Amino acid sequence: MAHVVVMGGGLAGLTTGILLARDGHQVTVLERDAAGPRGHAADLWQRWDRRGVNQFRQLHFMLPRWRAVMEGELPEVIAELEALGGVRTSMLGALPDEMTGGKRDGDERFETVTGRRPVLEAAIAAVAKRTDGLTVCRGVAVTGLVAGAESVAGVPHAAGVIIGGATELHADLVIDATGRRSQVTGMLAAIGARRPDEEKEDCGFVYYARHFRSADGSCPEARERLLQHFEGVSILTLPCDSGTWGVAFVASARDKELRALRAVPAWDTALALFPNVAHWGAAEPLTSVQVIAAIEDRHRRFVVDGQPVVTGLVPVGDAYACTNPSLGRGASIGVLHACALRDLLREVGPGDPERLARRFDQITQAAVSPLYRATLEFDRHRLAEINGEVTGQPYRPEDPGWDISKALYAAASLDPDVLRAYTAVAAMTAMPSDALAEPGLREKIISLGSTAPRYPAPGPSRAELLAGLG
Repeated sequence: MAHVVVMGGGLAGLTTGILLARDGHQVTVLERDAAGPRGHAADLWQRWDRRGVNQFRQLHFMLPRWRAVMEGELPEVIAELEALGGVRTSMLGALPDEMTGGKRDGDERFETVTGRRPVLEAAIAAVAKRTDGLTVCRGVAVTGLVAGAESVAGVPHAAGVIIGGATELHADLVIDATGRRSQVTGMLAAIGARRPDEEKEDCGFVYYARHFRSADGSCPEARERLLQHFEGVSILTLPCDSGTWGVAFVASARDKELRALRAVPAWDTALALFPNVAHWGAAEPLTSVQVIAAIEDRHRRFVVDGQPVVTGLVPVGDAYACTNPSLGRGASIGVLHACALRDLLREVGPGDPERLARRFDQITQAAVSPLYRATLEFDRHRLAEINGEVTGQPYRPEDPGWDISKALYAAASLDPDVLRAYTAVAAMTAMPSDALAEPGLREKIISLGSTAPRYPAPGPSRAELLAGLG
């Protein structure tokens, strides 16, 4: 069993720490932000400050894939989340029966438990606090890596971390779970390591989001899917905890006209133009308009040209790869990545650091990278489509994959079988190839999708939206 240091005490870091500690490892989680969770949901939302997480009070939603993995691996987290007011809902079952065709056997796979980010993190932190072999240290900043003996091939080795610029904490394995803001590349350079193979680009989206609360603890009726697309904009409607929910317009950062949505009156006016979601704004607002932009799609690979850039350190979750959050896949990818690392350490210990680095790269490429690539591909297509609608130049790529994706979205509003296939992909319970493998389903999608409106949910055209905004 190993001594493991986890950099970052967010969702991925705490989950990874709990999984490894329960497997017998001695785990220390180091979190830069000093404040920890205290109180109930309202206290967590109002008082818990996490400066290291710029999306801490932005919209969050946990997919059914995350719920399924957590109920299998860490059911106590789900119990804690529900005790804090987390809502159990279904991405399919919450929709009207005329869309779903009524309840069917197997629909339970679309269920999840979700909440606002402070509540989600507090639930995991509560379980971490009770986990033997796991120590969570808050207010501790990692400033560098301890350089160990290089491998035979001359690959630098991370033998621990440096705290506060001076104190060394040695470890058999260091895990980077510091998320989107990971500074590990600079730390690697300081011990003589090559740069990871990094792909990075601004995903090009901007979010104009608000949170609301009901008087009776209920959430608004779902009349359509959580993520709805319209001409030049998308809308997210996400149930949270304790009778709260979030609504966001997702636009292109290049769309200057929709920057008017930063103002509450314009935001309210715009939401009222969309019949299926207007009622989501008819409640007590908890926030003004929260804007998040300059969101990066980033992917780092720590094996370059067949050689690890470092041994003794591995990235998990968003520190490895992060994408536009509108599809809500980050937490699900993170827990799958953490489970993959836990399972690998049963096969290869930190005592064989080069083999561990290579095997983790192989497993990551097989189990996690396809999810990142699929998300990135959707992001690029959807952003190009939005920008085309903004400029009046329709986006028509020669990509059969995008064509079937568009047909799947449109046909899902017309057929319960297609809706389940669409929801399985959105819930991350199936890859598109698996969801579309049912005999005759692809043909049905193409047939229905070719005649369905491109944007089936009722709403204004871009021109009507801009006119409504004055």
